[in-house]
Amino acid sequence: MHFTLSAALTALAATVLVLPAVAMPTAAADSVRLPGSIDIPCAAATLHQNADWYLPDGTPRALIWLQHGFARDGGKVADLAHTLSGAGYLVFAPSLPFFDPAGCTLQNLGDNTAFLDHIAELFSTATDPDSVLAASLAAASAGTGHPPPAIPPAAVFIGHSAGAEAVEYVAHRLHAGHPDAWPNLRGLILLDPVKSFLGNNTDAALTDLDPTGLPILTISGPPGLCNNFGSGTTALQALLHRRFLGVRLPFGEHTDAEGASSDMVGELACGMPQSANVSALKQLTTRWTDDFLSAAGDDPGTAELCPQGPLEPVCDPIEGLGTVLGTAQH
Repeated sequence: MHFTLSAALTALAATVLVLPAVAMPTAAADSVRLPGSIDIPCAAATLHQNADWYLPDGTPRALIWLQHGFARDGGKVADLAHTLSGAGYLVFAPSLPFFDPAGCTLQNLGDNTAFLDHIAELFSTATDPDSVLAASLAAASAGTGHPPPAIPPAAVFIGHSAGAEAVEYVAHRLHAGHPDAWPNLRGLILLDPVKSFLGNNTDAALTDLDPTGLPILTISGPPGLCNNFGSGTTALQALLHRRFLGVRLPFGEHTDAEGASSDMVGELACGMPQSANVSALKQLTTRWTDDFLSAAGDDPGTAELCPQGPLEPVCDPIEGLGTVLGTAQH
C-alpha cells in the first residue's frame, strides 16, 4: 500500500515556526472522554480492565487503538487521545497489566502471546454490534448523554513504548489468523518503540508484516535507558524493507507521547515532555493517520519529512532498508 505523506511537510514546517512556545498543547475542545472497561480472556479467567473511549464530534472516520507503555495506564495517553478524537477518530485506550501471574501482560515477561491473541480477537469482530468492543463502548456511553457511535471498519493501531510491540504483534495476529478483519487495518504508528527483554514478539511480528505493505511508521527518541537504547527502532531498521521508517526527535524524551498526561513518576524516570516534541508528535501522528486512510499518491521519500526551518530541525528521518517487499496492497 502506498500513501502520501506530503501533509507531514506542512505539519512539521508549522511546528518549527512555533518552537519557541513553551505552553503544552491542550486537549481538543470537541473531544469527549468516556471512562469504561473491557473484558479480555486471560488463561482460565477474564480480566476486567479499565478502558477509556474518546468520541469525536460526528461520525468517526476510523477506530484508533491507542496503547500506553510499560507500567503505565490509559490515562497517560489521554492528551494524545483527545487530539486524535478531535481530528475525527474514535479512540480506544485500554489499561493493560504490566504484571500478571498467568502472563496476561502488555510486555513479554515470559510468554504473553496468548493474551495478545485475545486482544487480536477483539479487533477481529470490532464492527459486529454484539462484539466485546461494541459492548464496552455502549456501557461507557450509558447515561452520559452521548450515544455510542457505530465502530467504523477502518482501524489504525498506535502504541507507545512497550505498547508499540503489543500493537505490532496484534497486527501480526490479525494478518495470520483473521483474514476477514485484516484488510480493515490501515497502518501502525509506533511511538518510541521498545522490545521486550524476553521473547521475540517484535521480530516475529515485523518479519510477518514486512512483505504485506502495511504502513508502519515510528516517531522515536534518541537511544536511552527508557527505550532500551532504541531496541524497537533498531528492529524496524533491521527487519523492514521500506524507503523510510519515520522520524527521530533528536532532543526527544520517552514521555513525549504522554504530553500533558504524563506524571511525576514518568518524568523523573524518563524525562519531562518537551512542548516542541509533543507538538510535532501530535501533528505527525494525526497526519500519518489521515494518510493511512486516504492511501493516495506515492511516498515522497525521507527528505520531505523533516524540512530545515529557521531553527534546528525538529526531527531527523529514519531510513529503512530501501526496497519495499511484496505488493502495493496489504
